[in-house]
Amino acid sequence: MSSRRVRDKWRLKTWCTVYAPSYFGGHEIALIPITSPEKAVGRVVETTLYDLAKQNISHMNIKIYFQVVKVENAKAETIFKGHEYSREYLRSLVRRGSSRIDGIFDVVTKDGYRVRVYAVAFSRRRLKPSQETAIRKIMEKIVLEKSKNLTYDQLAHEVVLGKLASDIYNDATKIAPLRHVGIRKSKLLVRPVVSAA
Repeated sequence: MSSRRVRDKWRLKTWCTVYAPSYFGGHEIALIPITSPEKAVGRVVETTLYDLAKQNISHMNIKIYFQVVKVENAKAETIFKGHEYSREYLRSLVRRGSSRIDGIFDVVTKDGYRVRVYAVAFSRRRLKPSQETAIRKIMEKIVLEKSKNLTYDQLAHEVVLGKLASDIYNDATKIAPLRHVGIRKSKLLVRPVVSAA
């Protein structure tokens, strides 16, 4: 009896194609079963940067999350919800005898999106606490400045594709030699409320 109930549930579902937002190419990223368009809104779909761009095999290590915001004619539109390094990749960056500097910053974009940005840097050798503090301050300054001057779409791009990290790297290497700088994770906290007018 239970297996029939499960089968009936599946029969009621329709398949819906999920698309990445236009600022990430607008490609088809997944096929999801839904019972109704309303229930699909809010669903989060995971993919990798490699699956989106098909350029660099190392992009397999970057997971990207898109959230469904609208469903029409079995097509789901999404927005960028966040990204993160895979656990294995982050672990592979750790080396004995070097320092890891983390910075977590809550920022607001030019168009009112509130985002949490997790920056990370790995040095070539052990750093002094004063150097770590100086690097963290550079991270904060660049992340806040960029966010204030970019729209959410633009910030999402710079966070995922490494532009923000390379800006931090260029300034932070003046303090100490660094092996890797990246935005290891980002998370959309609040979307601006759009008035109906």
